[in-house]
Amino acid sequence: MSFSSLFSSYWVRSAFFSMLQRFALIFFGFINFFILIRSLSISQMGTWALFLTIITVFENTKSALLKNAHIKFVTANIEGEQKAVIASSSLLINISINIIFIALILLTGKKIGVFFNSANDLYIILIWFIPGLISMVFFSHLEAVQLSHFDFKGVFAGNFLRQLCFFIFLVIHFLLKKPINMFLLGLYQSITIFLGAITLFIFSKKYLLMKFNPTVLWIKKILNYGGYIFGSGVVSNIYSNADQFMTAAIIPGSIAFYNAAKRINGFIDIPTYAAADIIFPKLSLASSEEGIKKVKYLYEKMVAVLLSLIIPVAILFILFPKLIIYIIAGDKYLASAPILQIYMLISVIGILQHQAATTLYSLGKTKLCFAISTLSLLINLIITFICLKLIGFYGAAVGSLITSLITFVTWYFIVKKEIGFNLSNIPVYSKEYYLLAYSKIKTLLQQKSVKNKA
Repeated sequence: MSFSSLFSSYWVRSAFFSMLQRFALIFFGFINFFILIRSLSISQMGTWALFLTIITVFENTKSALLKNAHIKFVTANIEGEQKAVIASSSLLINISINIIFIALILLTGKKIGVFFNSANDLYIILIWFIPGLISMVFFSHLEAVQLSHFDFKGVFAGNFLRQLCFFIFLVIHFLLKKPINMFLLGLYQSITIFLGAITLFIFSKKYLLMKFNPTVLWIKKILNYGGYIFGSGVVSNIYSNADQFMTAAIIPGSIAFYNAAKRINGFIDIPTYAAADIIFPKLSLASSEEGIKKVKYLYEKMVAVLLSLIIPVAILFILFPKLIIYIIAGDKYLASAPILQIYMLISVIGILQHQAATTLYSLGKTKLCFAISTLSLLINLIITFICLKLIGFYGAAVGSLITSLITFVTWYFIVKKEIGFNLSNIPVYSKEYYLLAYSKIKTLLQQKSVKNKA
């Protein structure tokens, strides 16, 4: 099979661009983190971590509402005119959400900064990120347009340029030894999102009908489908960052250490989120055309692949956490080592949960996902608060691990009931992937040996 014919496969092409995008995101994020952690004080680093957490929660939550609904409805409608109505309705909702968020920043930004022990710095960076929020309307909309046409190239290009430009700004400061502050960080983020949106527009032009004709009917449909996903997105994003929010509010200065561990742990999450982007359009199609058996097969295969990739890396990070923290963040952040070990365990446990939510969304089980996510958040807040009070600094990490184990069991029984998930198939599929990888490596080494002898 030629490279061109192999690359024409949806799975190969989409996996290539999605993994490349996630890798670029983590790579630049790592380098940026490496520079900033040596340029900012622990207090400033804590403010930066809070800003990233708040913005990530907002972006991911809005994406949960609009991107999944956009993809599902556009892929199910062949008529171009209908696709334009869906896209327009989605864009109008997108604009409205961003306006509300900007208003919240202007009205409550200072109070949020005080609550999280960040004084005026958090408010400054949020204010200078407002132009970025305006650009984000078009960035996220065009991203959904690309994905709804099974095209990952433009999504990669837009995100890559966004990350690259921010990286360049930081490197210039680092090389010239110029100080960097919250105002500049907010401004640079705004500029890079604007440039990323322009790039996405260039790649998306062929899919745009240049019509803005939203309808009340489709706005209701998107909100009805995406409303519970939106609620689940809010809940799950707060859930995944609850440890950082709670430690920031209860133990001043602690969020910088938690964020250091979370950023390093981000390496292990590359395949998980890339897989969700790849598989959701196919699950949506399979659920409407091929039935539950196909959905079950895709789900089990994806979980097995992810576990095969992630477990070896997780073991390495769990065995040598202090060395990894020292190399990446420096000796000031060695206290993050136990947090990193716990986060690695949570990432492995969370694979089944994350892919289960994606699968149930594709089946239209949005209310069920919302209910599970809400219950998980309430449990997490209670357990994390108790652990923080009893254990102190590491309490939030311990609380997150306990909650992850509880939610793992919950999601296992839910997905077993809904699609007939069979846990015993996972090690079987994983073994197949390891044997395949071993066979490929063995063949390559043999070929290399033959060439060297020749």
